[in-house]
This record gives sequence, structure tokens and C-alpha cells, in this order.
Amino acid sequence: MSYQVLARKWRPQLFSQLVGQEHVVRALANALDNDRLHHAYLFTGTRGVGKTTLARIFAKSLNCEEGVSSTPCGVCSACREIDEGRFVDLLEVDAASRTKVDQTRELLENVPYAPVRGRYKVYLIDEVHMFSGHSFNALLKTLEEPPPHVKFILATTDPQKVPVTVLSRCLQFNLKRLSREQIGGQLSHILGQERIGFDDESLSLLSRGADGSMRDGLSLLDQAIAFGGGALQAADVGAMLGTIAGDSIHALADALAGNDAAGLLRRIAEMSELAVDFATATQNLLALLHQIALCQRVPDFQPDDAFDVAQVKRLAQSLAPEDVQLYYQIGLSGQRELSLAPDPRSGFEMLLLRMLAFRPEAAGSGSNAGKSTQVPSGSPAPNATASVGGKPVRRERAPTQAAKPQPAQTEKREQVTDPSRWDEFAAGLRLGGIASQLANNCAFAGWDGKALKLKLDPASRQLRVGQAEKRLLDGIRSVLGAEVKIDFVVETSDKETPAMRQKRNLNERQQAAEASMAEDPLVRELEEHLSARVVSGSVKPLD
Repeated sequence: MSYQVLARKWRPQLFSQLVGQEHVVRALANALDNDRLHHAYLFTGTRGVGKTTLARIFAKSLNCEEGVSSTPCGVCSACREIDEGRFVDLLEVDAASRTKVDQTRELLENVPYAPVRGRYKVYLIDEVHMFSGHSFNALLKTLEEPPPHVKFILATTDPQKVPVTVLSRCLQFNLKRLSREQIGGQLSHILGQERIGFDDESLSLLSRGADGSMRDGLSLLDQAIAFGGGALQAADVGAMLGTIAGDSIHALADALAGNDAAGLLRRIAEMSELAVDFATATQNLLALLHQIALCQRVPDFQPDDAFDVAQVKRLAQSLAPEDVQLYYQIGLSGQRELSLAPDPRSGFEMLLLRMLAFRPEAAGSGSNAGKSTQVPSGSPAPNATASVGGKPVRRERAPTQAAKPQPAQTEKREQVTDPSRWDEFAAGLRLGGIASQLANNCAFAGWDGKALKLKLDPASRQLRVGQAEKRLLDGIRSVLGAEVKIDFVVETSDKETPAMRQKRNLNERQQAAEASMAEDPLVRELEEHLSARVVSGSVKPLD
């Protein structure tokens, strides 16, 4: 006897055997048991969720020799013929292959005639949205005044393409995508009946790969059984699906948490040697970030079985929530751009490097806005660049008059423990992201040893969101080594905040660079003899 694929062997024969779709089964069962039958039904939903299966069970319930009910006997000649696909009064039509109006009219010519074998003549039209406009018009007339012995069951994956005139004459049922738990439970049941060994991780991978479709899940199961030689192992299933081992994705997340660009590139190189699909790697990384975000926001959340629970919870502690959200958003955008990259690996590398490039950093940790350059009287202006006549010009500092390095540039700054010196105190907290911005936009207002009073600029009140306040308070407590609290007063302060000081320093450096460029002999000569001009906004101070 030839092998029968699992999707056909385990196709449900009764409403009770269907997985999911309880809302549709309940409505159809009540209609059958209470003799409240409509003449046309429309089943919508993605592929492999049970539209055709429901239609066949419904046809069997209508024509069972034991009578109309929601529980056909399954043993009479009508039930057996419907199961075997040879019942003369069940006409299954693929609308994609019968789009012409002449073919539709030919199909509907026999509608007025009584059934040959059964109680009802059932027309099952699959992918009905593929009908042409004229075909829908031909069908519409029959749907308006159907004979009592005819039932129409229409199925489609795209109900938006079905005319509203047809929709209004049908009872519409939207079949839901199946959850991973529902698919995994059915696969486990089938494997038990087939006496095939498996592990939970392999089922989790297959359930995720099915993407809400039971038929896809059974097809993947067939493939996995053949790939594994009659048994299911997570490593084999992962290799078949092209998924990446969890430790690789966790290592990428660890490198992101540690701001380790070199580590990211090393891990990507290892993945490239294994010929992984980087589009799938991006999806897996996004799925991991999703689990991490849920762990951070919901204390009792349990990660999905497809992930290492301990690893997810560890990463939830090491990654800042705002960083996770930023990485997820960049990943979603970059996923669409992978196909535009010169090759998948370089696109994936740039995606992860972009996550690091846009990661919020503490003031003074690499941003020009956090650096201050003092220009003593009589000293040369700082280096600067500009565009003159469309060409870049660089103003170099005179080598014989190099500025003396400041102590802060040569010695490691000690942690200031006096909150009244707020500029230095805040710089030593080593905060990042929104918490750093919150600290930099505050000014010292008072300190009594237990409570720190800070004035927050009204224009920056939106920074008091999420865990920014908590991270700032934790940083202050860590430095002071005591339990303190913060009292925020939202009002304009007469004192300069760290952010204001950074902006002032940057403006001073910009003005010095522009003055240096304007006084440069080369620039003046170009302006006098070649009618060149310095392009406005092109002068930038150099570090």
C-alpha cells in the first residue's frame, strides 16, 4: 500500500476532531441540529486552517443517511463517498482554474436539477476571489434565488476581492490562524499515534515554522520525519528549517548589551561559515528581543519554550528596556532592507552595527556635545574644517604652539560624591539613554543628606518616563552608598544645567572654529583672488 501523507491521513472527519475554530464549529453545529440552515456560507482565512475540511464535514452532515445533524455517522455510503472524494452531489470547484464566465454558467446550469444521491446538492467553490467580475455576476443571480435543495460553500484567502453583493448573501465565518500551542498539541498527538520519537524542542520549532497553518505544520512534520530517519531531534529539525542555534542569537544579544562591535562581527563570521539564512537570523533576533521586552515589563512572564528561559531572563537584566525597544525598531526596519544589500551577510552586519551606532550613550562618552574645549587667550584656535568654493579646506593648529593638555584629559577623573557639585556628580554616574538626558537637564536645588532636590527644565519634563527616574536614583544611591530620594521640581532654574553647559561649550568651539577659518591666510587669499566663499554652515570644529 502506498504511503499517505500525514496532512491527508489525519484530515479531520468530524467537527469534534478539528483543532481550533471553535467559534465556527459551534455556529454550524447549532444550525445543523436546529434545522436553521442558510443557503450560502463563506469561509475565509489563511491557507491550511481548515476551510475545505470544514466544508466537507458540513456536506457530510447534510447528506448523511442517518439524517441531518452535526455528528454524521461516517459509515454510510454517502459519508464514505464524501470522504473518498467521489460523492456525485458534492461539486468541488477551483475558481482559479474556472475564471471565465462561460465556465461559471456551465457549472450553474445543473443547479435547478434535484440531487442524484444525496439530500442536498453542495457546491464547494474554493478560492472564489479568483472569479472574474462577469463570473460573480452569474453566481449572484443564483445566490439570490437558490433552489431549496442547493447549498453553496465559498472559501477564500482574500475576502476583500469578493464583491459586497456576494458577501451580503452569505453567512461569513472567519477562520483564525492556529496558535503554536494548538499546532504543537496536534503534532504531539499524531506522533504518539504513529509511534515516532520526538523531543519538545523539535515540536516547538515545527510549530513556529508552521506559521499558524496546520497543513503547513503537518507537511513540515512529514519532511522532518524523513530528514531524521524516522525520529525527531531538535538539531535535525533546526538544520532542516535553516534555523540558527539559540546560543548564536544569545551571543549576538550579549555583544549588543556589551557594546562589543568586534564580538558581533566574530559571531556573524561563525554563522556565515555555517551558511545560515541571515533573514531568518534577523527574525530570530527580533523574536528574542520580543521575549526580553515581555520579561522586563511583566515580572511573572514565562518565555516561550523555543528559547532558553535562563538566558532570556539574564538578558532582560543586562539590557536597558529603551535599548531593547530601539534594537527591535531598527531590526524591523532593517529586515525590509536586507534584500537591497550587496549580500545578506553585509546587510546583517550593518543592521547590528546600526543598533550600536544609535544606542544612547552617557554625556561625555564619545559625543561631541559632551566635550568641552577651552581656548586660552593668545592660543591658536582649534582645528576646523569648512567647504570653500565646494572644496573642503582644513585649518590646522600651529604645531609649535600646541595647547597644553588639561589635567582632565590626562588623568582619570575621580568620582565626585557631593551632589551640590551637580555637573561633576552627574557626569560620574555613568548613566546612558534617557536617564543620562534626565540628569543633564536638571540643576541642583538642595541636599539635606537624605533628599536631593533637583530642578527640571519644563521643556524636558517628558524625560520622566519609564525607568529613567529609577535608573537615575539607583545611580545616585550607588555613588552615595545610602538610601536617598529625589524631589523633582519642574521649573526653570537660574543655574546652568549640564546640558546647557555642554551646548554653550559647543557653541563657543563652533564660534572659535569659524573665527579661525575667517582669519586663515589661505582662505582669505582664495576669497580675494578666486572669488571663493565659505559655504554657510560648513565650518565644523575638529576634536
